[in-house]
Amino acid sequence: MDMMNHPHPGMILREDVLKALDMTVGEAAKRLGMSRESISRVVNGRGGISYDLAIRLEAAGVSTARFWTALQCEYDLEKARKAAQGAELLKIVPLVPKHELTQG
Repeated sequence: MDMMNHPHPGMILREDVLKALDMTVGEAAKRLGMSRESISRVVNGRGGISYDLAIRLEAAGVSTARFWTALQCEYDLEKARKAAQGAELLKIVPLVPKHELTQG
């Protein structure tokens, strides 16, 4: 299974938005109506893009909420897949035979 290395969405927010706008975390937090600590956690990779933050970013003109939530979803899914690799996956018994999956 080919895995891409999706960057944390907060890194994209920090590098492609805040740095491009020459904006501090504090200024972004103020404009978004959030605490500096909340935005800092996200841009430093310690917290994810919540639905609330995604909606606020969209309202602030920074892409769409769907864009931000999709980035977070891809990041979380990749992280979960990496954690699930190995012997545990080999123990899983299919719920539906493979031939039934391809006939739909």
